[in-house]
Amino acid sequence: MGEYLLLRLYGPMASWGGIAVGEVRPSDVHPTHAAMIGLLAAALGIRRQQEEALTALAEGYAMAVRVDAPGVLLRDYHTVQTPSAVDMKGRPRHCRSDQLVVPRHQLKTLLTTREYHCDAWYTVALVGRAAAPHRLSQLASALENPCFPLYLGRKSCPLALPLQPQVVEAATLAEAFGLVRFHEERFFQIQGRGWTGRDRVWPLSSESPTVHWDPVLDGEGLEPLLSIVRRDHPLHRRRWQFAERPERHGRLTPPAMAGD
Repeated sequence: MGEYLLLRLYGPMASWGGIAVGEVRPSDVHPTHAAMIGLLAAALGIRRQQEEALTALAEGYAMAVRVDAPGVLLRDYHTVQTPSAVDMKGRPRHCRSDQLVVPRHQLKTLLTTREYHCDAWYTVALVGRAAAPHRLSQLASALENPCFPLYLGRKSCPLALPLQPQVVEAATLAEAFGLVRFHEERFFQIQGRGWTGRDRVWPLSSESPTVHWDPVLDGEGLEPLLSIVRRDHPLHRRRWQFAERPERHGRLTPPAMAGD
């Protein structure tokens, strides 16, 4: 038997930033590794400049995500006013308000497109590695009583329901997914959305929910269908540097969905 920390992510909007080039700010279809490390860091009270603590979090846990509902893609046409690098020379850059002290005629207007997933629902599982800096029970406690506000990728994407973190003991990760229960499942079922055992009550395009996981979790009762490489492993927060990370895409086996 192993221990798994499971939590539910749900909100009116979520944005899981992918590789951004130019004016387009895309969102992945499920939470990135960097986003989950940021969520844990905010809950624990770890600040952005604490590079060693952030690195320990990034290296200490394997992650899997079950996409219970993919949501509806929203593209937002966004305008941003910002000064040029020359105008900001010698000025503080701690926050957005520091940029707006520049005279109005020196501000430039940038046009961007930002992606969000509306009404998406994810079940996230975390598994501690040998070098994990915190026990799963400590992470669960921090997520229930976070030091800093928690968001679904962006500050404009607050949580709509509690995370309800739970440490589950199970033989495999697939079994843990099948055992976890959240208080609002009946609420979603009444609305015609959600999962209840084998019954699919949240409209999806496939017969079973998609699961994404780190390769170290292979053999945990999940059926891999595809392997990809993602650049979402945080290396340096202040420089916005990320490393490549392999990831499996697949699905749960039927026994895990039944919660047996």
